[in-house]
Formats: sequence, C-alpha cells, structure tokens
Amino acid sequence: MSYTELEHGYQGLRKTRPAFYLPHSNDGQKGSDSDTDDGGTGATKQVVVGICAMAKKSQSKPMREILMRLQEFQYIRILVFPEETIVSKPVEEWPIVDCLISFHSKGFPLEKALQYANLRHPYVINNLHMQYDIQDRRKVYAILESQGIEIPRYAVLDRDSPDPKHHELIESEDHVEVNGVVFNKPFVEKPVSAEDHNIYIYYPTSAGGGSQRLFRKIGSRSSVYSPESRVRKTGSFIYEDFMPTDGTDVKVYTVGPDYAHAEARKSPALDGKVERDSEGKEIRYPVILSNAEKLISRKVCLAFKQTVCGFDLLRANGKSFVCDVNGFSFVKNSNKYYDDCAKILGNMILRELAPTLHIPWSVPFQLDDPPIVPTTFGKMMELRCVVAVIRHGDRTPKQKMKVEVRHPKFFEIFEKYGGKTDGAVKLKRPKQLQEVLDIARFLLNEIEQRSAPELAEKQTKLEQLKSVLEMYGHFSGINRKVQMKYQPKGRPKSSSSDDDSPADPSLVLIVKWGGELTPAGRIQAEELGRIFRCMYPGGQGRHYYGEYAGTQGLGLLRLHSTYRHDLKIYASDEGRVQMTAAAFAKGLLALEGELTPILVQMVKSANTNGLLDNDNEASKYQDIAKARLHSLMQQDRDFTAEDRTAINPCNSISINMALDFVKNPVRCCERVQQLIHKLMAIVRLKKDDPKTRDATLYHGETWELMGRRWGKIEKDFCSKNNVFDISKIPDIYDCIKYDLQHNQHTLQFDQAEDLYINSKYLADIVIPQEYGMTMMEKLTISQGICTPLLKKIRADLQRNIEEAGEENVNRLNPRYSHGVSSPGRHVRTRLYFTSESHLHSLLTVLRFGGLLSSQEDASKDEQWRRAMEYVSMVSEINYMSQVVILLYEDPTKDPCSEERFHVELHFSPGVNCCVQKNLPPGPGFRPHSRNDVRNKSSSDNSPTDSPGPSSPYRCGERENTPFLYLSLFLSGVHHYDRLPTLSHQHLLRTKLAPPQLSLTDMEPGKCRKKEKLGPGLSNSRDDLEYLTPLSEEPLPGRVRLNRAWSGGRGTVWRVGVPTI
Repeated sequence: MSYTELEHGYQGLRKTRPAFYLPHSNDGQKGSDSDTDDGGTGATKQVVVGICAMAKKSQSKPMREILMRLQEFQYIRILVFPEETIVSKPVEEWPIVDCLISFHSKGFPLEKALQYANLRHPYVINNLHMQYDIQDRRKVYAILESQGIEIPRYAVLDRDSPDPKHHELIESEDHVEVNGVVFNKPFVEKPVSAEDHNIYIYYPTSAGGGSQRLFRKIGSRSSVYSPESRVRKTGSFIYEDFMPTDGTDVKVYTVGPDYAHAEARKSPALDGKVERDSEGKEIRYPVILSNAEKLISRKVCLAFKQTVCGFDLLRANGKSFVCDVNGFSFVKNSNKYYDDCAKILGNMILRELAPTLHIPWSVPFQLDDPPIVPTTFGKMMELRCVVAVIRHGDRTPKQKMKVEVRHPKFFEIFEKYGGKTDGAVKLKRPKQLQEVLDIARFLLNEIEQRSAPELAEKQTKLEQLKSVLEMYGHFSGINRKVQMKYQPKGRPKSSSSDDDSPADPSLVLIVKWGGELTPAGRIQAEELGRIFRCMYPGGQGRHYYGEYAGTQGLGLLRLHSTYRHDLKIYASDEGRVQMTAAAFAKGLLALEGELTPILVQMVKSANTNGLLDNDNEASKYQDIAKARLHSLMQQDRDFTAEDRTAINPCNSISINMALDFVKNPVRCCERVQQLIHKLMAIVRLKKDDPKTRDATLYHGETWELMGRRWGKIEKDFCSKNNVFDISKIPDIYDCIKYDLQHNQHTLQFDQAEDLYINSKYLADIVIPQEYGMTMMEKLTISQGICTPLLKKIRADLQRNIEEAGEENVNRLNPRYSHGVSSPGRHVRTRLYFTSESHLHSLLTVLRFGGLLSSQEDASKDEQWRRAMEYVSMVSEINYMSQVVILLYEDPTKDPCSEERFHVELHFSPGVNCCVQKNLPPGPGFRPHSRNDVRNKSSSDNSPTDSPGPSSPYRCGERENTPFLYLSLFLSGVHHYDRLPTLSHQHLLRTKLAPPQLSLTDMEPGKCRKKEKLGPGLSNSRDDLEYLTPLSEEPLPGRVRLNRAWSGGRGTVWRVGVPTI
C-alpha cells in the first residue's frame, strides 16, 4: 500500500492523470489569478509550482514520481516549463508561478533563471546564486570548511591564477608537493570544475603504481585502470588524501535541513564495474546515518541554501568526510523517498504561501514536532526509548546427528581449532567445514578400499555427515555447523541411535543443519516490522487492514529520517536470526531490495560479546532439570496430584491444561509413536509412487529428505526397551508443525492434526520446564542466559534519563537547532533478535525477578495479577514473539518527580499455528475501549473521543498519575495458514491476529542526579558496554530488576492502579 494513501495531507490518488505540462492557452498566465474564485470563497485557489529545468531532468522518472505526488495536494498545481521556452524565449514570456523549483544542469541558462526570479519574485526552493558556487569545487570546499564540516586534507593547484605561488607542483615517484603541501600516494586529483568528472587516483609503486581513472558511468563502467603514474600537466586541480572506505561510498540526499536519505554503493574506484540488478539499475544499499552525519546533512543543506541537495560522504578512520556536493539531485527507485520528498516540499510550499494567497490550509504534523504519543493509560507523553527482544520467524526444522569418533584425523582438527584448551570446538567457517568433509570422504574411501571393521559400523553416519556437508553445493555458516566435544572416557549411551562406548577417549561429533528462515518467515518479519510502526508518533489511529502506520502525522518513517531517531539492530550469530532482523528492518523502514545488503549494512552481530548467546553455566542447570523431568514423564499412569505438583510447581495455567489433556504420559507418547509410524508409511508410499515421487515439497525438500528427517525421530524417540526419550518431543512438535503448515497439501496425512495436537500438549509441558521447574531453578537458568541482555537493556533505558556527560555528543548542537522544537531530545530504538531461550528467560525474570517488592504485593495488585495470569496462559513462545519496553517522559514535570518518566512492558506470543488459534483474549495494544469506559465512569473527567482515522487521541487530565502500566499485547502478527503458497497479499487480508492483552503498570522511585546513581554506573557510552551486575547475590538468587533501574540504590518499584 502506498504511503501517500496513509499519511495526513494526501488527498488520495486522482483518477485523472496530472496535467504536468503547461497548456498553450494559459501561456503567460498566473495560475492563482486565472482560476475562478467561486464567489470569493477561494475554494479553487491553488499555489502554482513551476519546474524550471532541462527536459532531461524535468521528465526523468524521479521527477515525474515526485510531481505526481505533489499533484495530490489539494491546493497545489504543477506547471513544468517547456525546454524550448527556457532556452529560446525571454524571461518576460515565461509562465508566472508562485513557487519556483529550478536547478542547473548541462545546457541550462542559470543566468536567465536568476533574471526570472528577480522579475517575478516567486518563492524559490533551491537558491539560484549558490548554484554557481556548487559548480566550482574550490568554492565548495571553502564553504564546507567555513561550516566546520570534515573534508579530506587538500590543496588547490590553480594554473589559472597569475600568482605563481598558487600553482607550484613538484612531482616525485611516490608523492607530489602542491604549493608546499605534500601528498603521498595514494592521493586523488580532481578538476576544479564540478562539471568535469574525470577524477584520477594515483597508486604507490609498492602497490604496482598506475592510476584509476573515474568518469561518468558509461554502461557498466565507471572507471578504468591506467599504468600512467604521472599527474596531469594542464588544467587546474584539487589534490587530496585518498580516504580508505572499504570500497563503499555513501550518497546522502536532503529535503530541507531536517530530512536526509542515505544509500551506499560500491565505490567506483574499487574496480570500475557498476553493480546492477536484474533490471539494469545500479545496486545501492540502505544506510543508517549516525547523529554526527545527520548534523553534517543539516549543515550542508543550510550552508549551500539548497532545500533538495545531494552530497557524497566518505566513512574512513572512524570519521565521516564530505568529498562532493552535487546540488539538486534525487534518489532513484525509492518509493519511500518519493513520498517523503513530495510530502516535505508540499507542506513547505503551502506553509510559506497559503497565508498570502488566502488558501484555507492547516499545518499538519511536522518533522520538528516532539515525538508525542499516547500511553496505555491515556496521557500524551514524549516517547524516548523503544527496546524490543524478538524471536526469529518461521524456519525449517532443526536437525542434528551425533556420532562418536576416534580417528586421529578428527583429533587433529579438534586440536587445530583450540578444542584441547576448551574441551569443545564449533566449526562454521567454509574452510573448517571443508576440512571435516574431506575427512568424511577419506574415511568412506578407506571403508570401500579396505573394509576396515573399526570404520564400517560408522559408515551410515559418515555418509550422512558427507551428505549434509555437500548440501547446497557450497558452504555457509548460516545453515550448517559442526561441533566436537571431548569425552575422556568415551560417550555414555543415552539413546538407541548411539553406539556402545568403550572407556577410551573419544570425540562426540555433532553436525547441525536446517533451521533456515523460510519465505513465510521472511514475510512474517517484514510485516511485523510494518506493524511495529504503530508505537511511534503518527501510528495511533485505529487500524484498518494494511494501515499499520496509522493515519495521523508522519509516523516512524519520517521520524527515522530526522535527527532524533537513533536506531541499532542486534542479532545473534544464527543465520535465521540475522535474516529475520534484516527482514524486520526492511518492513520497519520501508526499505527495498534483497535482504543481504540490509543485513550487511544494518544488523550488528552480537556473538562477540555474549549478548544474545547462552551461558555455559545455565546449560548445566538445564541438564539437571531435563533429567528430573524425564524421570517424571516416564510414569505409566495417570498424573497424580503429587506428579502434577512435581512437574508444575509454579502452577502454570498452560501446563495444567496440557497435563489435563495428556493424563498418562507413556500412553500419550505411544499414541504419538503410532502416528509417526503411519506418517512414515505415507512418506515411503509417496516416495515410490510414480505419480508423486517427483513432487516438490516446501522450500525444496524432497521425499527422501523428509523420510530421513522423520526416520531419525522414529528411531530415536523410543528405545529398544520401550523407554521414550522425552528430549525428542520438541523435535517431533517442530516437524509436525512445519509439515502441517507447509506440506499437508502434498503429504495428505489425514491424522496430521491428531499428531500435532498430541505432540503440542506434550511440548507444552516439556519445553517450558526445560528452563527450570521450580521458581528458583527458573531464575537461576534465566539469569545465566539473559543477564548480559538485561544489563544492556538497563543501559539503554538509563542513558535516556541522564542529561549530562557524553550523551550530548549524540544530540543536535544547539547552534544548529533553529526551528527544531526539541533539539536535545530523540527517540532511541534498540532491537535485539534472538532465539526462543532468551524470550523464555526474559519472561521468567519479569515474572519472578522481584519487580514487586513481595509476593503479597503481587497477589493484591489486580492489574499485576491479570498480567501474570495472561503470561501463564500462553503455552508457547512462538515465532516472532516479542517483549517490548517503552520509555516515556513528560518534560513538563520536575526532573526528580515520580511523574516524570513512564515505563511500559508489552508482550506478544507471536504467530498462531493453522490448527489451534485459541490464544488468550485481551484488549490489545493501547486498548481504546478501556480508556473510553474509564473516562465515562469518571464524573469529573472530560470525555475522551474514541481514537479513529479522523479524530485525534485525547484524554482527560485526570489520567495524569504517578503510577505506570505494564502492558502486554499481541501486536497483530499473522497466523499460519494451510495454503500451499503464502502470498503477501493473502497475508494482508487474512493473517492478522486480533490484539490481545493490556494490563499493569509501574514506576521507579524518584530519579536521582547522576552523581547519586550507583558507583557501578559505567561512564562509557558504547552500546556494547554494560553496567554493573543485576545482583550481587550468587546463583541461584533473586534477580532484582529494581536495582537495575535505580543504578545501585535499590529503589523498589511502586505499583498501583490510577485513580478513576
């Protein structure tokens, strides 16, 4: 859906094609005068916007796209000057307009445009006099220097100057000296004329010498290498240091001083080949500008007086340098930019001219307005920080194979990559995986040549290892990895698929594959990214299908392009998690193109600091809990009251429901095993049937691969002694959920839903209890898993409530903040994409970590009780589950008042499966009905309108209360479906789950000045540096989140319900 149909100020697409070109009958007439005024009402008055540029520019696709959107404004009429008029006719015969958009290009008579502006005095968008300066690189650099903008070190060799001191050149083999300034190779030589694009880069002899010669793109080339190493001897040039940018240039496009769009492209100096997509367009990557770069954008726009302006950034040595200013230029092939540009220009023009022309136009939400949004309890506050922890999207089933090995070649590779020191090694790099594959091939060849009995028994698993590593035809750590663990006394036998283990030392080789993000998972993440905008300014209207960004204001897409949205995206090192993060970013920011460039440019991998990885200590506690759970689930009888208490000591509602269904765990497992046997029979039949054997399953899977997947489960789930391996239940549920969603139309297994339901209820018991059974176990394991993430979240929130120190470097300099309502304020967004374990752990900490001072307080607080009841009813942390923390601030309150800050917690259990869609109901994110009821029940409150597309969100002042709400919601992620294909359009129509629950609130005690915050508070502002531990108590211990907020003083969170 076009953003122009969503945003305030647009009138919808017109049925007739916009009349861009001037009708001959109106030549020389001013549009606002020629229109009838309808009896003086002014109903048809319009601002006439003239486009004065060469036809190649005014008729280009970007210009046509923007003009089409400008035409949608009710009070704007577009008039494009014909090129013949511009070139041949005197300015007195040019059309009369109210606003002029004019810019220089090859052949354009800039002097005539200046004469016209002096004659007619229109409102000029891009200053015409400054366009002369932009054509001279010497003046461009002088202006940039005067504004304090970083530029490469340079010197001007001006051979046109009569002063010989201005053109002194001494050339040596590996350097030149220009007017006394020495430039070592590599250096850059630029003509002083900005119209001359023949820029040379000279290389040192140690690198082979020669030069790279850049020029305007011709076909697929933008530069060529030349063996010539001597500089040019005629003409005037600028010489500057070559900036190492890792082969990437950044193109920045401003529309006014408060908007900047940035793209990265492969540097033309790299190899001269222009990277193009399948449609022949140059490939460019979306880029997030830093705060310093956004300030540079503002300075460039104001210094050159060019509302629409493009310039080039070089990111090198930890800084950003401007190396060229291009003046009026557009982004190519970006609908988001076209919408933004037209929106900003249209509002700018009407804001300037509507009053003087007596046009009844009202000012809409502007980019420089503070980010004010409604909170869950109705009060309008300033959004300061959004922190979200999100699970990855739909994936293929994870698979693994274990085999015990003792061959010396495996021990060699184990020791080579540090296994001897750590006792374990993880191999993911292509080179490492290739080495393992070479060993497998060598050993299989040995079996064939010698029939070695010590290897023959491993042949099946070695063949499977070889087959897995040869999948896809290439290696990638995204979809496969090999782990080796040292066993000093051999591996103890734990399942029927394992071999007998002698007491000699051995290695357990574990190969893992699968778990890749599916096309459906990408759609889920991308769509949730779009829905996520509803929490930002402009996203609070009632939602209709597809209108996730709301109908009021400019929304997140505009906020992101201003100076006050600080976005960082983190993901664990798993491929499915990283691709989910990229797809989410694509939807959130309305990006275009493939996911790989977005992943490279925007997603930070968190694997180096343990932020989103599990702790080894936690896994030890998990193993203990799994062993006890395994024992409890082996009882061949109906669950007794004692069994239920032992399995579910925290009395979770969802686990109780699962226990009611399962009744006898052994009998339920037998039922599951029988259904797996039937499914395997169907797979074998389909595999051998000529009519179905060539059928392609979802995501390219074959019947052979499906048979292997289910065959391993069938073999491992039940041992020869008829003892069920409870640890395989999550794998069974994973596989049947995947096949029921994606393959049922081909598989046609009549009892698939029966298998799904039985395995689902078993999984509802096993999966959450693998993270601990008692409250103390759950906290111990959760603290081990997510403590780094909790500390990082605390740092994210703490930074927003501190106004002193290094924080100022990430805010607008007040000297350049004229016209910005809140130059020192911004919205910080931190997105953390991870796996299921972190979501389980985070919810455990929130439930049992002491947010309330005592269990008695928790039982008395009605809102908290409803919140915990809802979480207890959620049986599965499904794909795209999320925990979102919102921090608001009321700038009108005293900085130390309890009413200054407001914190909200939101939770979504993620997608629904195609079978069971009975998620716990709830009023949802910012529930309007609850606010309406509350206001109606309050006799002294002013009434509150129900928010809708045409009514602003208002709330009575009585809602101003020191108590905060913790809100849990289902944010409209779509259901699974049984369709053979998952088209984006179908998802928009049918897959939006209703919003669910909104509940409780809390607030910390009075905030303190920085010097009173705890001694553990770090002064570093780096995003990867954390604050002090959450608790000094050893594991197992109570996680004290109140300490995390208050910085060490131990302030207890206050909990309550607003007074009605």
